[in-house]
Amino acid sequence: MQKVLIAVLALGFSVLVGCTRHAREQASKAEVGFIEATSDIKLRRMVVHTARPKGVVLFLHGFPETLHAWKDISLVLGKDYEVHAFDWPGYGLSSRLPAGKFSYAPQDYARVLKAYIDKAGIDRSRLVIYATDIGALPALLLALEEPGIARTIIVGDFAPFDRPQYMHENLQGLKSKPSSDLIHASMNRNRDEILENAFRRGLPKNEQFDLSPELKDDMLRGWSQDGLTSADAFYHYYSHFTRDQKYFESHLARLKTPVKVIWGEKDFYINKEMGVEFAKKANIEFTLLPHLGHYPHLQDPKQTIAEIQASFSSR
Repeated sequence: MQKVLIAVLALGFSVLVGCTRHAREQASKAEVGFIEATSDIKLRRMVVHTARPKGVVLFLHGFPETLHAWKDISLVLGKDYEVHAFDWPGYGLSSRLPAGKFSYAPQDYARVLKAYIDKAGIDRSRLVIYATDIGALPALLLALEEPGIARTIIVGDFAPFDRPQYMHENLQGLKSKPSSDLIHASMNRNRDEILENAFRRGLPKNEQFDLSPELKDDMLRGWSQDGLTSADAFYHYYSHFTRDQKYFESHLARLKTPVKVIWGEKDFYINKEMGVEFAKKANIEFTLLPHLGHYPHLQDPKQTIAEIQASFSSR
């Protein structure tokens, strides 16, 4: 009888372990599909679900990335959190509207972000937004209008203010004509070089890193859709950038959402002093990431995961 009981208990334990493992495997699957943010904008998105999420994470990518920049990180975080990411309009497989209908400006992206959060049914009180590069200013602009948009926003390696001295000359040149037209044309001519080397610049050879084949293929596939390239979207974003930077700086006192700033020490495109100034003006926490460049989440995914986890335990 005792042997039978032990066997039954062992079987039950085995089934329990198997069910737990199966649940974890299910939680770590990234579901990629589409959602209508507005009547004329459809976003490709990725969602990782888990049975009892400790919170919700929303990742916002930069140039020239797509949502696949977040996939590996999302699968790890998906064991404990519900994780979302989407392609901005003009990137990946999200909508590409004519510039006369959608300006691709930070303010426009802020409205897209709000629409996504609403349509996805995300609980704002449990939401942490992690935004980099072109994704950061839209998140902060939205926070000016809706302080409860998230429990925390983590931003980094972007340009909240109009500070030419902190910007790479090509980025600053995108802000006004005639230099912007020349840089725009060059970016479209040099797609392959951008996708291969944008992530390596400013880093010594021993600190450079490779992208996953999946991300590289996805950026290439999504570069040009419906007659508009990701370089076109980036160009239009920058043509309105100064206006939206000045608006943000002049209304900075309205920023009530908890914000943390992180920055790659070796950011080639936007000097770390930009992040230092923003953090001081907004009286918020600033963390400098040693040895990392403009894309910390790709160069050191473990650091990004730790940053997200810490943001849920800090309040």
